[in-house]
Amino acid sequence: MQDFAARRTMMVDTQVRPNDVTKYPIIEAMLNVKREAFVPDARREAAYISENIEIADGRVLLEARNFSKMLEALNIQSDELVLDIGAGLGYSSAVIARLAEAVVAVEDEALAKLAEAKLAEAGVDNAAVVAGALAEGAPKHGPYDVIILQGGVEEVPAAVLAQLKEGGRIAAIFMDDALGTVRIGHKMDGHVAWRFAFNASAPLLSGFAKEKSFEF
Repeated sequence: MQDFAARRTMMVDTQVRPNDVTKYPIIEAMLNVKREAFVPDARREAAYISENIEIADGRVLLEARNFSKMLEALNIQSDELVLDIGAGLGYSSAVIARLAEAVVAVEDEALAKLAEAKLAEAGVDNAAVVAGALAEGAPKHGPYDVIILQGGVEEVPAAVLAQLKEGGRIAAIFMDDALGTVRIGHKMDGHVAWRFAFNASAPLLSGFAKEKSFEF
């Protein structure tokens, strides 16, 4: 029997706290959510390593450092509704569910079924999983106080930005080839203004690549 609880504590002590993540609810959530329960069985042993973990073809569970720093920057409140795009097998939604009033997770059909089962198994009752195209978000449940994208983007579609409430926040990893930066967007007067937060990288989410402009 592996001591995953000890690994969870070590992850928080070595990957989360030293990287300027100080909000107690985030630390408590990451100490309590069983990361090993939200990765493919073959990857359970690697659940707490300090890098992105592949969970499906071209899809990853973000490393704890980057995910926790995104949460720190978003400052999710207990009365807020969060849209979690590319939630994978549900780990991010399970953590966010401990911070927010409710979370809506968007995933493609295959992963959505698995995420739903894993969240139910973990007793998470304030997260709903919506199966569909990631780039469409989940407009019928919005608008949202916070939107977070669990993977790389080149741009965020207008359809997703439209689901963010006025005054809301959004976090995404913007990729430029292999280099990426996390930016936090704030919506004011219907427009999202982005600011740099920190460096990170992740594979591009489906539907979030820039449309190639035609050049002569």
